[in-house]
Amino acid sequence: MASASAEVPVACPLCGAATGAPWREATGVYRHCPRCDLVSRDRATWLDAEAERAYYGTHDNRVDDPGYRRFLGQLADPLIACLAPGARGLDYGCGAAPALASMLTDAGFPAVGYDPFFAADDTLLDARYDFVTCTEVLEHMHDPLRDLTRIDALLKPGGWLGLMTELRPPMADFARWHYHRDPTHVGFHSEASLRWIAARFGWTVTAIGRRVSLFRRV
Repeated sequence: MASASAEVPVACPLCGAATGAPWREATGVYRHCPRCDLVSRDRATWLDAEAERAYYGTHDNRVDDPGYRRFLGQLADPLIACLAPGARGLDYGCGAAPALASMLTDAGFPAVGYDPFFAADDTLLDARYDFVTCTEVLEHMHDPLRDLTRIDALLKPGGWLGLMTELRPPMADFARWHYHRDPTHVGFHSEASLRWIAARFGWTVTAIGRRVSLFRRV
């Protein structure tokens, strides 16, 4: 990783601690937080909302695509094994193709989808749910603490949260990692940052995997 010049510390968007010195890759400028271990893309290099939405529009995700459903099954299958019969949920950040909500509903767990770009029905955020899913969304959050606080409020006591995001490799391997090549990815998590999140909200950690993690609200 090539270092950038030192500057006034910038607050981590997750925990608020001062981040370390920025460094530059071909894909942008990044900062590492020594407290929660999040790596974040420098705000000055974020896409604006219009460009971000346009980029999402290039994704060819379809509700009935078997490959996409297999991909989402990495989260759906272990989550379903934890749910009580008839549990109801919300897919937070469902995108333009709410395939996961459809899969869970078909499996007997009615779910609805919310997305700030494609399904912005804010009335869904006034309810509470037995489970919330968040698939390939955490890395897009500009204000992760705000969104995670909202998700915590959406969960009933004992409710389940299923997160899907690819965990960051060791810092020495960051430059070769593919995940930061997506310009809409702005936050890169490790097991340590997910455990920081769980501790911040008092969630029980059930599983943290390379891509799929499960938590339970106390």
